[in-house]
Amino acid sequence: MLLMLEPSPEQIKTQKIYQEMGLSDEEFAMVEKILGRTPNYTETGLFSVMWSEHCSYKNSKPVLRKFPTSGERVLQGPGEGAGIVDIGDEQAVVFKIESHNHPSAIEPYQGAATGVGGIIRDVFSMGARPIALLNSLRFGELDSARVRYLFKEVVAGIAGYGNCIGIPTVGGEVQFDSAYEGNPLVNAMCVGLIDHKDIKKGQAHGVGNTVMYVGAKTGRDGIHGATFASEELTEQSEEKRPAVQVGDPFMEKLLLEACLELVQSDALVGIQDMGAAGLTSSSAEMASKAGSGIEMNLDLVPQRELGMTAYEMMLSESQERMLIVVTKGREQEIYDLFSKYDLEAVAIGKVTDDKMLRLIHNGEIVANVPADALAEDAPVYHKPSAVPAYFTEFQAMEQDIPAVDNYKETLIKLLQQPTIASKEWVYNQYDHMVRTNTVVSPGSDAAVVRIRGTRKALAMTTDCNSRYIYLDPETGGKIAVAEAARNIVCSGGEPLAITDCLNFGNPEKPEIFWQFEKAVDGMSEACRTLNSPVIGGNVSLYNETNGTAVYPTPVVGMVGLIEDTDHVTTQSFKQAGDLIYLLGDTKAEFGGSELQKLTYGKIFGKSPEIQLEVEAKNQKQVLAAIRSGVIASAHDLAEGGLAVALAESLIGSNGFGASVKVMGDHVASLFSESQSRFLLSVKKEHQAEFERLVEATLIGEVTDLPILKIADEAGEQLIVTEVAELTKAWKGAIPCLLK
Repeated sequence: MLLMLEPSPEQIKTQKIYQEMGLSDEEFAMVEKILGRTPNYTETGLFSVMWSEHCSYKNSKPVLRKFPTSGERVLQGPGEGAGIVDIGDEQAVVFKIESHNHPSAIEPYQGAATGVGGIIRDVFSMGARPIALLNSLRFGELDSARVRYLFKEVVAGIAGYGNCIGIPTVGGEVQFDSAYEGNPLVNAMCVGLIDHKDIKKGQAHGVGNTVMYVGAKTGRDGIHGATFASEELTEQSEEKRPAVQVGDPFMEKLLLEACLELVQSDALVGIQDMGAAGLTSSSAEMASKAGSGIEMNLDLVPQRELGMTAYEMMLSESQERMLIVVTKGREQEIYDLFSKYDLEAVAIGKVTDDKMLRLIHNGEIVANVPADALAEDAPVYHKPSAVPAYFTEFQAMEQDIPAVDNYKETLIKLLQQPTIASKEWVYNQYDHMVRTNTVVSPGSDAAVVRIRGTRKALAMTTDCNSRYIYLDPETGGKIAVAEAARNIVCSGGEPLAITDCLNFGNPEKPEIFWQFEKAVDGMSEACRTLNSPVIGGNVSLYNETNGTAVYPTPVVGMVGLIEDTDHVTTQSFKQAGDLIYLLGDTKAEFGGSELQKLTYGKIFGKSPEIQLEVEAKNQKQVLAAIRSGVIASAHDLAEGGLAVALAESLIGSNGFGASVKVMGDHVASLFSESQSRFLLSVKKEHQAEFERLVEATLIGEVTDLPILKIADEAGEQLIVTEVAELTKAWKGAIPCLLK
């Protein structure tokens, strides 16, 4: 075959080839200064991917430092494959969320599938067994044929990978808005369990120890994927289709089991997934974290294509691959272990003491660069920040209460909004019962997975209302964390920590960077108040298409501990005669609400307010009451307000109805999206104890007639409707739009 000659260092510099790889003039000059010479083509490639935003966080590091990352339960914070939180009895939960947005925009099935595969590897690279998957998805409006195609293919990709590997997809969220028309967001989260003694890290310790490559062969898929994820989508992005990797869940299942067996061997020194930037990031980061160096002979790398260059091998993002370091002299044990799973394990290098990443190809040194320069010394930018004009305009607006003529008709229309409507069409494609540990399936406030052999369980959720964050990033950031915590509490869990996926537009635009800064400020304050540190996550910037940014969407993935499975609580009403309570104050707050969008076709004004001290107090009261056994059902009030929450609590309730009385302005009491509110049901015999524990307002009771009746304080009926009619509207909306 004809081999293409790579440009010389002089050509790379004079023809500015480095710019095509994503390096600026200033950054290339920094590389020259670090090396004391002009880098060759392969070395330029190494720096271009490792100094991309996706790998280096060069634009976001100063902001990310605001997050609280430590706590009494935190065993591993940001910096490794995934964060780890202690759950007692020498056990811990391992979890992380990451994005695969750009790949999913141009190749939705494989983009979503490999997003799932990558996050699973991040978790089992820590030594943990993955027990659950979640996701957070954003799409444009479903009246677009392109959006319907992306939606169907992304869901199929998530289902195809997760179902095949045998890890239940137990929860998540899907929201729709025109802001995501050209740039869908596909965020995947994985949760794993581990014993403290099995925790492993991605570090290359021990001079002379052997560096081994395990898993699938390296191909040309995914080359420059990290750089691709660090630029805006344009009309030309389709040309970058080869940058999207192809996943093989059956190979990953073998790799998972082999690595979990490997973790039990004292021959293992360090292990890391070959994720973004592939062999480059795994080798450079493992060396840098250990204060060592790595030398690799690329001739030994298993390849599935002929004539691969050093540049291609180092930048490939082929899936289902891990880099491990093992004690010198114990290699045969590793070969034998992986051969049992029909997987390749190949010694390709060694740990050195010179802190260099040295690559040999065809008998020549083709790269020789400091590992720290790649992994730690990327430039850090303090981007300019400017308040957007729209924010100033919205803040000056008086609160607008949309006019509602027919409350029942409005409720039905809200239940048909794709963001509120049932997501059964989505999660029915997921196997959420595989491994038989799922206690609460998708559809309630949070998913719940039992910890086998104990009375404990884990509650988990993903949350973010990006409309609020667009209107007011700081307040919206607080709400994102608070809503995730409310969902955990409603399920009977104590929030432990969060992982976040910060999806924003182009950080080089001051107004976008301001959104990013302010959202992180709000999230950080909420994390401190609610005692939920950030243990890891992902930043996904440049989510723009032809210059138009998505709404700022910092997705919160949260895990909580349920101390006893008797405390597991769901949102559906349980029996006729139970009392219905509302906890929290309702105000006329409609900025960013579903009612505002339904009425005007757009959002504007101020987001709902949130007082974190009130939020913490309400959550504490509800959790105490759940643990005391006096709460029958609990549901967070979110999109659509009280009327929607009542409908959702009835739809899954086995034929019950409700009779409720509301106070004050009718529109606000029914549809406001005020924060820190809970809808609770309580058996009558527990009324006194419940009211001692929780400062809530009695608003009605569950009935045995499947009709929802909502009246005002004067007794005028505002809504009277059969639950079957609500169910039909809620369940039928998305399938109808997809026809």
